[in-house]
Amino acid sequence: MPLSGPLYERVASAPPVPPGLPLVVMLTGFTDAGGAVSRAIEYFRDDLAPAPVVSFSADVLLDYRARRPIVTFDGDRLTDYRPPRLELSLAHDTLGHPFVLLAGYEPDFAWEAFTETVVGLAEGLAVSTVTWVHAIPMPVPHTRPLGTTVSGTRAELTAAHSVWKPHTQVPATVGHLLEHRFAEAGAEVAGFVLLVPHYLGDTEFPAAAIAVLDSLTVATGLVFSSEELRDENKEYLDKVTDQVANSAELTTMLHTLEERYDSYMAGSNLGQPIIHTGDLPSADELAAELERFLASRPPGDDDRRTRQ
Repeated sequence: MPLSGPLYERVASAPPVPPGLPLVVMLTGFTDAGGAVSRAIEYFRDDLAPAPVVSFSADVLLDYRARRPIVTFDGDRLTDYRPPRLELSLAHDTLGHPFVLLAGYEPDFAWEAFTETVVGLAEGLAVSTVTWVHAIPMPVPHTRPLGTTVSGTRAELTAAHSVWKPHTQVPATVGHLLEHRFAEAGAEVAGFVLLVPHYLGDTEFPAAAIAVLDSLTVATGLVFSSEELRDENKEYLDKVTDQVANSAELTTMLHTLEERYDSYMAGSNLGQPIIHTGDLPSADELAAELERFLASRPPGDDDRRTRQ
């Protein structure tokens, strides 16, 4: 059971936050296909140096048994402990434009209290818009641009950028609840769901992180430098291309996905849904085929996935 206590504390050294800034929400947790959100958070923290304004209590919100913090063991002693972080911060994009960033772990407990708190903090800061992004695995080819499903109250974004508009029920995340509560409060809110190739969902796919930054730019006008990610993505795709070329099954699978994707996007065969998987290998089967690729990644790649 979580401890009782305050959900957050204000940071004494926090800078003043101007009113009217966009709020960006980036939470890891239930699903993060391609490491999209975790890598974006890494980028924000390492490259943009956000200044925390509010720090949320992991002892109240997090189930440590499900997501263990990282401790460093050096020979015969423990030298470092990295507690999980969930912070509301003031950040600046590559051009120096300010925005409010809520980034870190997705709470396990007290969803309603957390959501009420975040909506209240956002109203107190008079944020202009709210944008959040998450990523799910889908049977789409890596050789095509990553698509998005866009929800929320900003109809112009949905009309322009939502390639798939499902009518379904899905397991909720705190991001969904935040979007719902912000919409009820009359806020300008948009949620982007990245559709990441399912056979790459358990890897760190740089294109997914790039798509996160691009989606935020579309929604907020903020600008983020992605040169390093694009260089990484080129190397990553070269390895995947080699792996596919050496497997007849993967080659066939990729061609099938490309044909279905192109048909769907062209609108010539909308009766055949983009997510149909009946004649495709399962994610487990594809993972086995990609085992050599995963083993070929440089040491330390997986470390990024545990930093949040």
